[in-house]
Amino acid sequence: MHNMTIQEEVQQFGYVTKSLPAGIDVKGKIFRLKQEKNAVILAHYYVADEIQAIADFVGDSFALAQYSQKVNADMIVFCGVHFMAETAKILNPRIKVVLPDLHAGCSLADAAPEEEFRVFKAQHPEAVVVSYINCTAAVKAMSDYICTSSNAVSVVKSIPGDKEIIFAPDGNLGRYVSKVTGRKMHIWDGACIVHVNISEAKLVQLMKSQPDAQLIAHPECQSSILDKAQFIGSTKALIDYVQNSTHSTFIVATEAGILYKMREAAPGKKIFPAPAMENNTCACAECPYMKMNTLEKVYNAMHFEAPQIQIEPHIQEGALKALHNMLSI
Repeated sequence: MHNMTIQEEVQQFGYVTKSLPAGIDVKGKIFRLKQEKNAVILAHYYVADEIQAIADFVGDSFALAQYSQKVNADMIVFCGVHFMAETAKILNPRIKVVLPDLHAGCSLADAAPEEEFRVFKAQHPEAVVVSYINCTAAVKAMSDYICTSSNAVSVVKSIPGDKEIIFAPDGNLGRYVSKVTGRKMHIWDGACIVHVNISEAKLVQLMKSQPDAQLIAHPECQSSILDKAQFIGSTKALIDYVQNSTHSTFIVATEAGILYKMREAAPGKKIFPAPAMENNTCACAECPYMKMNTLEKVYNAMHFEAPQIQIEPHIQEGALKALHNMLSI
């Protein structure tokens, strides 16, 4: 078998597979490459702690989209999932964007395939399309507005009351927004595997064992969990709430990666992750796609400048317009 080219490795495995020698200072090598290549590392709150620790900026989807607009670099190394790297590329078509693992996808983005969504949209031709940022570039291009969990309510409120609205792809977020705004919407019923995997029964047990704890939750959680929460908000809003609250104990219903920055922001507080239905490494809710980012893959992505994110020109224009419509609100 011939030695694979970098492109062949990426095509077969989704990432560059070159192994680094044992005992090597991976972080030091990454920092050197950052300088040499004028690169910036962006990371989502849900990736591993060690990656958050080396990132230039850590945020939720909305903050990452905002930050990537201001990037002054030759390369963005996006430590997150595919749709996030696509968003950064749409906003920065002239900057090289690499994702450590192309297979780091998203159950929500997968839940709204392009052709099926096109048919759904055609059934409501007069509707304004609001798509959650957790969707593919192709679905973004079919949308009038993109939203995140930070601003979904504001985006929907900005649309005139006599307009029909399609909301996709997260059904739980759509129902939450509909409840808050009072707007009836055509909701695409996708779901995030992480948030629907939170066990309500185990959560109730944890709440009983920690009677002083406040439950705070991401709006991608199921409505039966949101109904029990004292506060509902985006990843960033949850961190801010814990930091600023006079309360000292919290149960957090979202992906457990958030706890790294949350404990950093509020070091004196007790924070428990909401339990998952299935036991995994921490018996908490974890995104398998986010955890596909590793330091070795980050190094290889920077060194070999692969895998690169590319956006088809016919998708770029529509997707960029929808993102700008969000960022202008």
